[in-house]
Amino acid sequence: MTITQINPKIGLASRLVNTILAIEPLAKFAKTRARNMMIKRAESIGVPWRENVKKLGDRNWEREIAAVENRQLQYPDYYLTSFHAYETGNLSWKAAWEVESAAYAVHAKIWSEGDIQGDSQLRQSYHQILQEQLKIEPDSILDLGCGVGMSSFALQEIYPQAEITGVDLSPYFLAVAKYRAREKAKPVNWVHAAAESTGLPSASFDLVSACLMFHELPQTAAKEILIEARRLLRPGGYFAIMDMNPRSLIFQKMPPFVLTLLKSTEPYLDQYFTLDIKSALIEAGFSNPNITVNSPRHRTIVTRVIGKL
Repeated sequence: MTITQINPKIGLASRLVNTILAIEPLAKFAKTRARNMMIKRAESIGVPWRENVKKLGDRNWEREIAAVENRQLQYPDYYLTSFHAYETGNLSWKAAWEVESAAYAVHAKIWSEGDIQGDSQLRQSYHQILQEQLKIEPDSILDLGCGVGMSSFALQEIYPQAEITGVDLSPYFLAVAKYRAREKAKPVNWVHAAAESTGLPSASFDLVSACLMFHELPQTAAKEILIEARRLLRPGGYFAIMDMNPRSLIFQKMPPFVLTLLKSTEPYLDQYFTLDIKSALIEAGFSNPNITVNSPRHRTIVTRVIGKL
């Protein structure tokens, strides 16, 4: 199903939640509650959250992080905040060790009451749209906000001939991604950089993909990333985004308590939900995007480079 209206206003319930979360003790309570619920859900569907964390925590990560970290990188201010109930956000080992388990838990109930396959089904729904709408077989793919590599490895499955590059701001996430790549024997080029300023050569990719990243961005950064993606794509290249769907009735009718828990872990959700992504893409130099619902909670946006830089 294609979406035409994608710019909802922030409703009364959301504004009320913002007021609640402005009170620090209530915000901390919401984050703790959200985190505990996530761990409980993960373990209820067979994801050994605590066991996974212990296994990763018992390793020595010096080699992996030394291989990927850019110590000269200046982190943008928006990134130096609390994400996903971690006070230091994504700049921590704990966040990196837990992200895979969290993904299985978050996506478990997309199509069912709770299924560990929800995450892979979500990614498959995204890739199906890519394969239907891309008129090329990409030889070079950039995965923006690659995290611990889950999206990079998934792209590699459907485009095994392509050279994959993953970019992320967290060296901890990239260290885990490098470790996972070695486990899977899948070569990926990991780059520690901001998605809005990658430092990669212009016109060097056939496909730039951003999977579940844009909801974690303020609008200023999101628009800068669109411009960077345009710079990085070859003529005729594609840019694809898969993320939350602001028009989903699930979000629009979410009970205030659940919305409070969600927004306590996602500081830029209001900015994401009100971003006119279609206009921003066209302004950045892309074609009129195809916007397709790919789950009850998610949408996929596919657009193409117009002309030359």
